[in-house]
Amino acid sequence: MTPYRIKKHRKRAHHDSHMALVPFIDMLTMLVVFLLLHSSDAEILPNTKNIQIPQSIADLKPRETVTIMVTKDELLVNGRVVGKVAEVAAMAADKMIIPDLQVALSEQNDRIQSETAKLNLADREITIMGDKGTPFSVLKRVMATATASDYGKVSLAVLQRETEAGAS
Repeated sequence: MTPYRIKKHRKRAHHDSHMALVPFIDMLTMLVVFLLLHSSDAEILPNTKNIQIPQSIADLKPRETVTIMVTKDELLVNGRVVGKVAEVAAMAADKMIIPDLQVALSEQNDRIQSETAKLNLADREITIMGDKGTPFSVLKRVMATATASDYGKVSLAVLQRETEAGAS
């Protein structure tokens, strides 16, 4: 025979509507991990030690596009070597299109671009990451090859310069 106070305590402690906290905490943990992984504000441009990108005061962040990297020695399309900068610089002055680069960009046209960009050539985007010391003649040929390969929007990658405290 249990005393009245013990029965009353057991009755009060066991309600029919209780919430299972362990599954709830597990779901919150998974949600936090998901949000941490997928909501980062990281730069989209690949980071390379071979390129020293010039600085700018531009505020717009880059979108994910086909990327041409012009290092001191090589031309790369999305990380794949397609030519040498010395060969491009040694090309004849009247020859503006780089054949190997044009082939690599045409391969990227079909693979990377969205459906709307396939229909409208002016919407195709490409980003050129050139070293600060790259000759302008090489960058000019790279830009000419990009436009000849049906890319309507050509962007040059820059690092955002820190604004001075006194400047507005």
